[in-house]
Amino acid sequence: MVALENFLASTKEISVQELEYVPYQRLVLAHLLDEECGGSLKKILVETLHDRATGALEISTPPDLNKDDLIKISTAVSHLVGLPNFDSMSGKYYACFDVKDTDNSDSYLRQAYRLFTLHTDGTYVDETTDWVLLLKLKEENAVGGESRLLHLDDWEEMEIFAEHPLGHTPMEYKSPPSKNVSVSVKRQTFYQRNGRPCLCFIDQFAYPHTIEQALFLRDMSHSMEKSPKTLSIPLPTGHILLINNHFWAHGREPFKKHPKLYRELLRQRGAFNEQV
Repeated sequence: MVALENFLASTKEISVQELEYVPYQRLVLAHLLDEECGGSLKKILVETLHDRATGALEISTPPDLNKDDLIKISTAVSHLVGLPNFDSMSGKYYACFDVKDTDNSDSYLRQAYRLFTLHTDGTYVDETTDWVLLLKLKEENAVGGESRLLHLDDWEEMEIFAEHPLGHTPMEYKSPPSKNVSVSVKRQTFYQRNGRPCLCFIDQFAYPHTIEQALFLRDMSHSMEKSPKTLSIPLPTGHILLINNHFWAHGREPFKKHPKLYRELLRQRGAFNEQV
């Protein structure tokens, strides 16, 4: 924790607004954090995320940090891994969103009391999404809502779907208005990286063109959802979850009903800046 405290002290003159307006400052933060960690943090993050046997990690932060501090830390971490994509939902390189008791949005992202099914990110955008970073900024009156994770190699029926001809048929993806992405893209559900199957799928935004395609996606989603290898992980406030988006599917458990439920999350997702 001393390294993070020193990092925040060394970056106190860099505001969040400056990070949003001056892109090179984000990489400066990454450099400063890596220096405080003895020059080893970047190597650990990159190698862990690229390793098919792991591909995920959780980073804790000191308690009682404010939102700006957490944005700085997450920015430094993400820019050690690669470069975040522009988030069309927020108009920034990161997005903050909340989950409350009531919701009138057009996707499952903010719907607290239903299961957020397993999926990967970046399905409906025409850019590479190698990794996803999630950071819990704040939480009140929340029971449930754990992060759900499934590694493709742990999914018992993965090869059945990965080897199916429809698994390699391009499917159309379109996003709802809240995502601010007006184009549609074609994506294969399964593809290869380093000789192993990877996944591109989210049930909400897939627009199959045939009944056969629809049944394939439905059966595949049901298979993932019933897998006993799905992990349910509580993410404490201030903690960062960083996953390889190619072979980890993620989702969220339902919350228990509470009229004053509140959770605020930060999301970044993007591409690796180097291959290992």
